[in-house]
Amino acid sequence: MKLYFSRNPNPRLAVAVARFLQAEVDFEFAAPRATGQAARYLPLNPNLLLPILELPGRSLWESDAIACWFSRKAGSNFWRTDDDEPDMIRWISWSKDNFVKACDMVHWERGTKQRYGIGPCDEQLVEEGLREFHKAAAILENALSDRLWLVGDAISFADFRMATFLPYNDAARLPIGAYPAIQRWSEQLEKLDAWREPFKGLAAPDMPPLPG
Repeated sequence: MKLYFSRNPNPRLAVAVARFLQAEVDFEFAAPRATGQAARYLPLNPNLLLPILELPGRSLWESDAIACWFSRKAGSNFWRTDDDEPDMIRWISWSKDNFVKACDMVHWERGTKQRYGIGPCDEQLVEEGLREFHKAAAILENALSDRLWLVGDAISFADFRMATFLPYNDAARLPIGAYPAIQRWSEQLEKLDAWREPFKGLAAPDMPPLPG
C-alpha cells in the first residue's frame, strides 16, 4: 500500500491515522494538481485531491474512508465497529458541517491564502467563520466538559476528524483558549506522537511560510 499525501489538513489527518495505527504503508509526498502531474493521479482520484491510498488493483480516496480502512486492517476500534459506531459517525458528520467547516473558513483566509499568495485576507469572511466557530465550539465544549474523548472512554477517529485544523492554529488564530474543555482535549491530542508529528522522518517539503 502507498499513501500519497501533502502537508495540508486532510492529508495530514490521513498520515496521522496511519502512524497512530502503525499501518504498514509506504508514504509518498505528492502534488496531483502540479504542472504535468494530472495524468499520473487521475486514475487514482478523479478529483486530483489528496490523500490517496493506493491498493493492489485499486485506490481509495477521502480521509474518512482511508481512516476506516487503516483501522479495519489494524483490527482496531479506533474506527468504532461496536454500539458506539453511530455516535462516532454522528460526530464526524456534525464536525464537517460545523466545527471543522468553521475552522476551515478562518484558516483559508488567514492561512492558506497568505501562504500561497492567493489573495488578501477577506476580513468579512473571517468574521463569518468566527461566528460559526463560536456556535460550534459552544456545542463541542459542552460535549467535552464531562468526558476525555468524544466517543466512549477512549480515543476514536471522531477526535482526529474534529481536530483536523487545530494543528494549523498558528495561522488561523482561533480562540481555542476561550473553551477550557476543548483546550484540554486538544492538549491531550498533542501528547500523541502520531498527531503532533505525523510527518517525522518522511520526505515532505515544508509549507510556504506565512508572510510577515
